Amino acid sequence: MKTRGFEIVSSYAERGIGLPQRKTAQSAGYDLAAAEAANIAPGASTLIPTGIKAYMQPDEVLCIHIRSSLAVKRHLVLTNSVGVVDADYYNNPDNEGHIYIALTNRGMEPVDIARGERIAQGIFQRYLTADGDEAGEGALRRGGFGSTGSAS
Repeated sequence: MKTRGFEIVSSYAERGIGLPQRKTAQSAGYDLAAAEAANIAPGASTLIPTGIKAYMQPDEVLCIHIRSSLAVKRHLVLTNSVGVVDADYYNNPDNEGHIYIALTNRGMEPVDIARGERIAQGIFQRYLTADGDEAGEGALRRGGFGSTGSAS
């Protein structure tokens, strides 16, 4: 039985994508790399594909954070501050669960992102729900990026 981890999305299966890894025994985050090169103009935002998807338990979430070196040295930030990948994003009926990283360039110069460059880190976390929460009763996610408002 799979507990939590990463897989390569089918459209990137033959492109030499590596699965995210922690770099040290005490690293919390799994490094996520760009599956394609990108250029981000000053003040612009872009979605960068990773070529991966994540599976986890129903009471877990994968939080996406910027790598500190990109923020400090290259003036990049996650467009949404912290990305949230819910457990039901994985292999839902309308989307395989491809994780994209939304980056914004707050610097004065364009920033080139190379294919394979580590751009974010993902941290698996458990979460709690409030008493009387009925959100999951019968709801089924459909769609991809930003699709939680369209659950039916």
